[in-house]
Amino acid sequence: MIQNQIVLITGASSGIGAACARIFAPTGAKLILAARRQERLQQLASDLNKSSSDIYLLQLDVRDRLAVELAISNLPPEWSDIDILINNAGLSRGLDKLHEGDTQDWDEMIDTNIKGLLYLTRYVVPGMVKRDRGHVVNIGSIAGHQTYPKGNVYCGTKAAVKAISEGLKQDLLGTPIRVTSVDPGMVETEFSQVRFHGDGDRAKQVYQGVIPLTPDDVADVIFFCVTRPTHVNINEVILMPVDQASATLVNRRT
Repeated sequence: MIQNQIVLITGASSGIGAACARIFAPTGAKLILAARRQERLQQLASDLNKSSSDIYLLQLDVRDRLAVELAISNLPPEWSDIDILINNAGLSRGLDKLHEGDTQDWDEMIDTNIKGLLYLTRYVVPGMVKRDRGHVVNIGSIAGHQTYPKGNVYCGTKAAVKAISEGLKQDLLGTPIRVTSVDPGMVETEFSQVRFHGDGDRAKQVYQGVIPLTPDDVADVIFFCVTRPTHVNINEVILMPVDQASATLVNRRT
C-alpha cells in the first residue's frame, strides 16, 4: 500500500521518529530521515540495512525556517514528491511553575514543537496539494488535551499542535490530503532525559512502577493511520499505557 511512497520523518534520530523509520523500512517506502544528529541518523540508516536509494538523510534543525525551506526546496527530484510527512520533532524542557520558568526552555519548546512543525508543514504541504495526494501526521500529546502541574508551556505547545492539526484539516477540505494527530501519554524515550537536562535519575522516576508505552507502540498506531483506505481520515488518536488514566492519574506499582 505504501510501497515507493516517500515518507519524511522529523526527529528521526531517536524515540518515536526512529521507531517510525523501523516500521516503515520493510514496507518498501522511501524514507527521508531528518534530525540534528547526523551520526545518529547514519547509525539508524545502517541498522535498517536498506540501500542508499531507499533512504535519504537530512541533517536539519526544524527551528531554523530558512534551513527547512532550503532543505525541502533542494531535495533531489526523485525525493521531492513527499507523500507522508510525520512531524515528530519535539521536546519538553524543564518542569517549573510558570512564574519560575526558564525563558530559554520556553523558546526551545515553542520554536521546536510549534514553529518547527509549522515550517515543515508550510513547505511540504503545497507540493501535496499540487500532486493531489498526501498525509500529514502530527505527533501531539495527552498534554495538549489536559494540562498538568508545572507543565504549563509544554502543555501550551501541544495544545497548539492540536489546534493546528484541526485547522490544517479544515483548510485542506476539498482535497484528498489527510491530517492525523497522534497524541500519546507516557512513552519511555529520551523525553524525560531532555526535560531534566540529562538528569537520568530524575528521568527514571517518571516511569517508576509503571509499564509505559514504547516508541514502537506509537509507531504502530502511526502506521495504522497512514495505511487506511484513502477515503478514511483518522483525525486524532489518544493512546496511553493501561497504568495511566489521564495526564495526572497514574497507577504506580511500587
